[in-house]
Amino acid sequence: MTTTSQTESSPFTVSLQPLNWGDPLRWLALGWADLRAAPGVAVFYGCCFWGMALVLGWVFRRQPEYVMSLASGCLLVGPFLAMGLYDTSRRRQVGLAPELGSSLTCWDRHLGSMGLLVLVLVIVELLWGRASLVVFAVFFNTGLPSTTGVVDALLSPQNWSFVGVYLLVGGVFAALVFSTTVVSIPMILDRDTDALTAAITSMRVVLDNPGVMVLWGSLITLMVALSLWAWGAGLLVVGPLLGHASWHAYRTAVRSAGQTGLAGA
Repeated sequence: MTTTSQTESSPFTVSLQPLNWGDPLRWLALGWADLRAAPGVAVFYGCCFWGMALVLGWVFRRQPEYVMSLASGCLLVGPFLAMGLYDTSRRRQVGLAPELGSSLTCWDRHLGSMGLLVLVLVIVELLWGRASLVVFAVFFNTGLPSTTGVVDALLSPQNWSFVGVYLLVGGVFAALVFSTTVVSIPMILDRDTDALTAAITSMRVVLDNPGVMVLWGSLITLMVALSLWAWGAGLLVVGPLLGHASWHAYRTAVRSAGQTGLAGA
């Protein structure tokens, strides 16, 4: 099957579709159907997400001041890891059987665009990590707290200013990462477009549908937070589910520019 590559002349010429409030739940339902259709792929990627959560928990117990840095790194790795899940959903959408091997190599046809997007997100991740360390240093100028100290700081009314600033800084960077990646990576996979077009299109989707995108981001945050209970084992299901659902979010938000093909399929 031949590859269909839609290279837009400008990021602002990509046609978008308006989103409805019920779309996020529909994306989750479609993602669940994909997960059930390819359980082996879901188990593999679910274990990867769970492993990331276990490493994050270990760092929190050992070096809590680096949790935000590592969390931002997970937010960086997560969307690219989910690219294999996007490929699985895409294959199902065009009537092909899901394959773990295909999902593991789907990125190799888009190295240029993916590499540039990775570079941008690495810079954001480094800035996020540095900003979080600065917040700790400002509010704990007598020394960075232990794990117990961080918990006490989060729960103590005397440290509400620290919590507010910490969440504000984290929220700004999280919103930047979310708006840049919410549809950009599946768009690169689907259309083989350049990183700039994909990133700007992703931001346009968020700006054109702020309420729905805030709802979608909140659902993602809530589901991930709940899945972290019981040593993060919930990510075995939640991780693949959100990956598949994110593909359907892209397909709903960005109008198709023609028939989508699978290179090498």
